Amino acid sequence: MSKRFNTAGLCRPARHYMVDMSRRLAEVREMIENGDYFAINRARQYGKTTLLHLLKENLSDSYAVFSISFEGIEREVYSGVASFCRRFCRLLYNVFRYGTIEGLSDSCRRSLEQAKEREMDLADLSDLISDLCSQAGRPVVLMIDEVDQASNYEIFLTFLGMLRSKYLSREEIPTFQSVILAGVYDIKNLKLKMRPEAEHQYNSPWNVAVEFLVDMSFSVEDIAGMLTEYEQDYHTGMDVWEISGLLYEYTSGYPFFVSRLCQLMDELPSKKYIWTKDGVLEAVKQLVSESNTLFDDMVKKLDDFPELKKMLYRILFQGQRIPYSVDQHFIEIGQMFGLAKNVNETVVITNRIFEMRLYNLFLSEEIVNSRIYAAADLEKNRFIQNGHLNMELVLERFVEAFTDIYSDAKEDFLEENGRRFFLLYLKPIINGVGNYYIEARTRDQRRTDVIVDYRGEQYVCELKIWRGEENRRGEQQLLGYLDDYHLTTGYLISFCFNQKKQVGVKRQQLGGRTIIEAIV
Repeated sequence: MSKRFNTAGLCRPARHYMVDMSRRLAEVREMIENGDYFAINRARQYGKTTLLHLLKENLSDSYAVFSISFEGIEREVYSGVASFCRRFCRLLYNVFRYGTIEGLSDSCRRSLEQAKEREMDLADLSDLISDLCSQAGRPVVLMIDEVDQASNYEIFLTFLGMLRSKYLSREEIPTFQSVILAGVYDIKNLKLKMRPEAEHQYNSPWNVAVEFLVDMSFSVEDIAGMLTEYEQDYHTGMDVWEISGLLYEYTSGYPFFVSRLCQLMDELPSKKYIWTKDGVLEAVKQLVSESNTLFDDMVKKLDDFPELKKMLYRILFQGQRIPYSVDQHFIEIGQMFGLAKNVNETVVITNRIFEMRLYNLFLSEEIVNSRIYAAADLEKNRFIQNGHLNMELVLERFVEAFTDIYSDAKEDFLEENGRRFFLLYLKPIINGVGNYYIEARTRDQRRTDVIVDYRGEQYVCELKIWRGEENRRGEQQLLGYLDDYHLTTGYLISFCFNQKKQVGVKRQQLGGRTIIEAIV
């Protein structure tokens, strides 16, 4: 059976195109050899389950590994100590039942088989763990996936407290060599009452865990290694490093997005010609427009955490620089769910794919009542000529529509919303065929560069707030971007608050390139 790209569940090296995980596995194995307890907290579809599966195989030469998951456990299991202990023992027993664990004897199997049926409390479970670990011929490692399913239940926190207690006394009483918990939420932030009579005294049952610092995102080199294997199978003639760089530009190495873009390109009819820049842009367009569980979860989290939604909106549309602070709950939530990250102590959107999807989401919430969107929608067909986007005409008509609709608006309103209005105007014109994204390096309160992809062609349009000061710097910055994108024509929209401004569109030649500027 030929290999394929996989975005649904566990990835297996024999069946799927994957990045080389050996470096990451070596780093995690070193933590286990040190006897570390830790949690792998990463956003959804970030490769946690695949890493655990590969880790189990990697450790099988020297360790007895119990790899279990809390996914799908019924709520009733967490209603009491006995039911939780029985289910936990059943999960351990099933590892024996459906496979083998090197280093554990048949007596260990029988002990688990009996334990899954009898009444137990956490003290009994603690003793059983010690017996298993003392009888094992090698160190025992416990890995639990999908721990988020259990994190709301007190019995789970008490169970973690028991593991912590055994960890602290492991020099005297046998216990697991290492315990690994995998999920989205940060288990170290869960709190448990220290004593029943202490109403306000809480402690983390997982404060013995060390920080998990292994980088699970894909680098350009990682992606290139995966594509090299694919190229050896299909001989498409792709420039592996160029395509890898493009994939990284759009995804920042988010594993699901990298694999999904590759999957989309692989599923297009002609593999021979699709592994090009145009193919990447086509796959990006499809990905940003599709419905998948990751985007569905993103929308749900924005509804659940309005402060997070407000922060992302301010970053995207108002160019605000949000200082990174681990003490701000909504920043922590954004980072936990993979939507935001810390770059030079500033909060930024994690990758270009999320940015594009967020722009579409926020703009869609305004479309119904947007007069500027309606103005573009009425004449959207006139902007496409012989299959090409006439960006100069877009600027001309935008200036006219903007002036007609917002000529009486206050200056601070226009400054805050002008760029959003242009994106609303642009959306119906390229919708379904093209995409746009904001160049993150230039997004601030005074300047934004919009990169428009339409049928494989790119247009660089700089949006700038201008109060009459010298505008030459904006032009020079735009020329630099034209060099980056190998283009000869650039577009500049100046939201000008100089009373003597001349509204309209003009052309000028600079350094052998054409700059088309619209002054609003």
